[in-house]
Amino acid sequence: MKISTSFSLLVALCVGAGLVSCNSAMQAYKKGVRHFEAGEYNPAIENFQKAATAGNIDAARLNYYTAESYRLSNRFADAAPFYQKAIDAGATDADARMHYAYALKTQGQYAEALQQLEKYVQSKPTNKTNLEKARREVETLRVVDALSRNKSNFQIKNMGNLNSPGAEFAPVVRGDELIFTASRKDKVYKNNGLPMLGLYKTKLGQTPDETGNAPQLFSSNVFLAEANEGTPAFSKDGKTMVFARGNTGKRKGGADVDLYISRQGTDGNWTQPQLLPVSDSLAWDGSPAFSADGRTLYFASNRAGGAGGIDLYRTNMDASGRFSRPVNMGRDINTPGDEIFPYVAEDGRLFFASDGHPGLGKLDVFVATRSQGVIRVENLGQPVNSPADDFGLMFVDKENGYFASNRQGGKGDDDIYFFGTSVAPETPTIAQGAPKVVRYFLAGTVQANETPAIPLDSARVRILDEAAGAPIAEVTTGQQGTFGKYPLQEGKDYTVLVERKGYLTRRVPFTMQGRSIPEIFLTKPETDTTFNVDVLLDRATLNRTFVLENIYYDLDKYNIRPDAAEELEKLVTILKDNPSLKIELSSHTDVRAPDAYNMRLSQNRAKAAVDYIVSRGIEADRMVAKGYGETQLVVKNAQTEEEHQRNRRTEFKILSY
Repeated sequence: MKISTSFSLLVALCVGAGLVSCNSAMQAYKKGVRHFEAGEYNPAIENFQKAATAGNIDAARLNYYTAESYRLSNRFADAAPFYQKAIDAGATDADARMHYAYALKTQGQYAEALQQLEKYVQSKPTNKTNLEKARREVETLRVVDALSRNKSNFQIKNMGNLNSPGAEFAPVVRGDELIFTASRKDKVYKNNGLPMLGLYKTKLGQTPDETGNAPQLFSSNVFLAEANEGTPAFSKDGKTMVFARGNTGKRKGGADVDLYISRQGTDGNWTQPQLLPVSDSLAWDGSPAFSADGRTLYFASNRAGGAGGIDLYRTNMDASGRFSRPVNMGRDINTPGDEIFPYVAEDGRLFFASDGHPGLGKLDVFVATRSQGVIRVENLGQPVNSPADDFGLMFVDKENGYFASNRQGGKGDDDIYFFGTSVAPETPTIAQGAPKVVRYFLAGTVQANETPAIPLDSARVRILDEAAGAPIAEVTTGQQGTFGKYPLQEGKDYTVLVERKGYLTRRVPFTMQGRSIPEIFLTKPETDTTFNVDVLLDRATLNRTFVLENIYYDLDKYNIRPDAAEELEKLVTILKDNPSLKIELSSHTDVRAPDAYNMRLSQNRAKAAVDYIVSRGIEADRMVAKGYGETQLVVKNAQTEEEHQRNRRTEFKILSY
């Protein structure tokens, strides 16, 4: 339901009601919507509560807005009853049930959460990332009893006077001090109604489960009164700090959280923080952590190109303190959900929080280990994990450490907890019997890319191991166009390369990263799983034209944008796999310039695309660059920028094969 629709419903509901009170309710509702769209969820909630007292508001929309405001400010317990009211009132928002399910899960209401998620999946939502996330969560909730039996031998303890009614989290030990993030600034953050976050420190006591004095500001140089600052990470010598800063409200249209770096001088003071170059101005970047040797920085980001939600990334730091280009940690670690708060122990194990791997709550703490190229991710189990958010774990030594949680029984929002054991575990989880075995296979079907799709026999199929550069299988399809099944190895990348006379050769990538089945889902000692890949081949028909998706140009420009380069790489692959193919590469403009100008511009764009492909090793005589200006519009009478951009397209046409 769109906002404009709900406004019209409000007007209808006001007929016959007291106009003064109804107008007041409408104004409160509209003001709440404005705050909501600005990310100011606390004042949004206040206005929605005022609007609700009138009793003449569209209940479905009002309650959904209220629930979303609580969810987006990480108050799931408060969100749950409003999701229920919205759904009961007929809310049509596609993701309402999914969010309601997670809110129920944070309260330990697993059966109810499963019921809502099953209904969500059955509704066939169009958001594929959320659908995949929901399907994974359905499987988790079906085995949550087994997860609940997974316990570590840790004891936990709330850090007492260190915590407050506000938020304390992201503890880090530096020397004899505990550095942590806390909501203690004077300015209130409109997102959640808590004071803005800052960095604070306290002396450790005689034992690691106590502190010796009241917390103090970490550094006056690392303090911005009107920003959230937190989640510090220190280099091995403790003199370089990376932390997150943002939510200043000064950046419009982007995620206002970035990574900053500060260094401790010889006088003991910290330098003014500088923006870290690995930050993405269009993304949320936070929760950094150094590796044990201090040479690698891990952090979380929702930048484009990830697995979905927030992913973990790593970047290397050289001797000069410069960082390399960030690399995504891969689908074995990252899921369609959120992965955040990484920490690398001395023995190389990666700990992190996630709501995408099978867990007891919204965020659970997990540990990832690598053996013979295969990454295993394990839930730490209780008592570290609970139905609530559990995150930000770090070790002081092999037996003791800290983490944060907003579980019931704490002092406020997020609290810092101590965990420890008298026994140093090899792994923090208890082994659950003999390990189960899973065998993975690949099979598929080759079809003509037509409507309806036609199975293709006599197609040569090769499955290539990307690391080895050699085929693990080679077969010719039969009458049904099928092939397989062939064994795969966890963690490896493959390519399915298909050739057939009269069709363009095509390769389809397939990765085993992120496809391993968590052991908690396995019910038998041995399990066979087959993945199916459908390969669609295009007929190599003379003069057939193909539109290259995402080959767009900025207005009046003909330089190759990064998104265009990514798509042109696919054409490079097609030309390499089809060495006899010759094409015309054409470019088209919109109508917002004189005809002659557009013709020149389109010719320059086509030539720029051809030049890029030539730079990637394709012979120039296999391509003809052709500009058509505005003579072949896809969208007649285009009005919006999106429609104009569709007209600024690039295509290729088969000249010979």
